Amino acid sequence: MTEKQKMLAGELYDASDSELATERERTMKMCDDFNGGGTLDGFKAVFKRVGKGLVINPTFKCDYGYNICLGYNVYINYDCIMLDVCDIIIGHNVKIGPRVSVFTATHPLDIKKRISGLEFGKAVLIGNNAWIGGGAIICPGVTIGDGTVIGAGSVVTRDIPKHVVAVGNPCRVIKYLDESEHYEI
Repeated sequence: MTEKQKMLAGELYDASDSELATERERTMKMCDDFNGGGTLDGFKAVFKRVGKGLVINPTFKCDYGYNICLGYNVYINYDCIMLDVCDIIIGHNVKIGPRVSVFTATHPLDIKKRISGLEFGKAVLIGNNAWIGGGAIICPGVTIGDGTVIGAGSVVTRDIPKHVVAVGNPCRVIKYLDESEHYEI
């Protein structure tokens, strides 16, 4: 397997691989162009899938882009970072506050493997109609349910169910929302 194939499979891989480094450089240039005043229409090509109604306020940074799927009516506020070594799937009608970070990249706990430079990824899923408050950090492998609100500054280290308000570090459910007041798409 190539290092890229290992990365996409969520296995340990060498991030310094020349193919991956070239792809990150290409994506960095596309992000820089967009953040420097380029159009969103031209920037959409960086992503795997984009629904209608996407809004992204600069700055936006990602590793590859081709692992990011965005539903329709997604709003991404200023200074968002998405480390997408694995899939980041964002549902429809999702609001992402300023300075939100979404990480799929992670590192081995074993010291020798970590020092060797190997890393791996775990996919992140954000459900339909979710709202991620400003400054939140979404850690690798997390699923956030439909209709859920993540409070500003929260650090989401584990799955959060649908139709709840969750806050804190580590993020935890503080309120259950009435599902009948929400609609699914």
